[in-house]
Amino acid sequence: MSGPRAGLERVGALVDHGFRHLRQRCGRGERLDAAALDAAQVPSYELAFSAAELAAARAVQAWAAAQRDTDAFAGTLADLFTVEALAGVIGRLALRPADFGLEAAAVLAAHPATDQASSSLLSGEALAAAGRELLARQGRLPSPALGDEKDLMRDTFVQFGAEVVAPCAQAIHRGDTDIPEHIIQGAAELGLFGVSIPQRFGGLQPDEHPDTLAMLVVTEALSAASLGAAGSLITRPEIMARALLSGGTAQQRAQWLPRLASGEKLVAISITEPDFGSDVAGLKLRATPCDGGWLLSGAKTWCTCAGRADVILVVARSRPDRSLGHRGLSLFMVEKPRFAGHVFDLARPGGGRLTARAIPTIGYRGMHSFDLFFEDFFVPDAALVGGPEGDGRGFYMTMAGLTGGRVQTAARANGVMQAALDAALRHAQSRKVFGQPIAAYPLTLARFAKIAAWLTASRQFSYAVARRMDEGAGEMEASLVKLFACRTSEWVTRDAMQIHGGLGYAEESDASRYFVDARVLSIFEGAEETLALKVIARELIASAKG
Repeated sequence: MSGPRAGLERVGALVDHGFRHLRQRCGRGERLDAAALDAAQVPSYELAFSAAELAAARAVQAWAAAQRDTDAFAGTLADLFTVEALAGVIGRLALRPADFGLEAAAVLAAHPATDQASSSLLSGEALAAAGRELLARQGRLPSPALGDEKDLMRDTFVQFGAEVVAPCAQAIHRGDTDIPEHIIQGAAELGLFGVSIPQRFGGLQPDEHPDTLAMLVVTEALSAASLGAAGSLITRPEIMARALLSGGTAQQRAQWLPRLASGEKLVAISITEPDFGSDVAGLKLRATPCDGGWLLSGAKTWCTCAGRADVILVVARSRPDRSLGHRGLSLFMVEKPRFAGHVFDLARPGGGRLTARAIPTIGYRGMHSFDLFFEDFFVPDAALVGGPEGDGRGFYMTMAGLTGGRVQTAARANGVMQAALDAALRHAQSRKVFGQPIAAYPLTLARFAKIAAWLTASRQFSYAVARRMDEGAGEMEASLVKLFACRTSEWVTRDAMQIHGGLGYAEESDASRYFVDARVLSIFEGAEETLALKVIARELIASAKG
């Protein structure tokens, strides 16, 4: 048996062997040794990315198999991605095979270039041919095959993005201004904020089951118009909704979910602290019980949309014993007025204060990410998510929200990649260099083919994960697809920017905005190092058998 799918099995076996090797190296009986895991960070990190790329290859191959009779280009893109991904994985393993318990000869023997059916796909001619096919299709990728309902939803938000968001996206980015109210209001009228909220609470999601796929379709469409001005509008209400559905009281759900679904209340999520980013268990902002409520004291950072938000969902340490780790954390809903601009100062009538300033960033502008400073800021007992039983359970409710946030971040990456590809295609066909359009050159065609293949794989991987999540699983896959899609978006937007030449480096171009926006995706919603080492590698090492 030969070809990309056979190669996928061979390389997958090598990666599995690597995880088993690290299990033997880091295992202490049924447990993993933390010091040994830290010592193995380099191979763990590389195996995590390898696992993500192999999972993407499996997802896109499964999709292409169902499309081969209707669109042969689907198979072409799936195979192109698969052989490139396999070559990349082999490259990692071959650099330091002993770290994975492998022999160099065995690793190199699995390289797709050693298989005739796969090696032909790696040629420059094959890539250029795929690029020409993409141009002949006017940039249209094969149908994602999601069904009429999702197609209508996507088309609705693509139109909204093109007509309402895109015309002001560049001005928002360059001026670092607030998102205009007409974007937020228009999105609310289309039901955006209710996509992840059950119908019984006024949302669009069926009561019987979640619909993560709908969230991804909408997020992709809006992110293609602008990541900062539209693509992330749904993120925070989605996280808060999942937290409330996971651990909120019946009264809290009834009070908050309809208001979130309608867009009446905008949300910010405050988790990160100056000394603690993705290490949620180490957070130390204090929540001290007092008469009728709690006093919040301490600092938070990177709280996106804090100024415009009506409520901030804050993770705080309600139990002072630091040895409790994540078991000492609780979630609080901090209500506040809306503030425009880059700073705000809120004093409670009975004492306490919340001050904030926006952090200047190179991209992802419009929503503004804030540093927050709580000084004995009072919140009532009703603000504790889950009521008295929610004390100490904030970590678990936060994780329930962040799982959805991770797969949604993959969708944001997909939207930015689609926008970058579309912009590069337009420019390359209109711009002439040395007497012919940039798009006519084999190197440009090869770039287009690679971007299309990796974008298609990322998109199909995220859709597959969404379906798994709707079945009650997929937590690990959500981390894998976030890791994969966000890293992919960095080089895709870089290549799209390069195709624009000097214009791509100009701040006035959309291509430069896509490039700086994409860079944030590997940092928030779980930094790639934390996801790779503390979530993906740790779990796959722990579960490795043999």
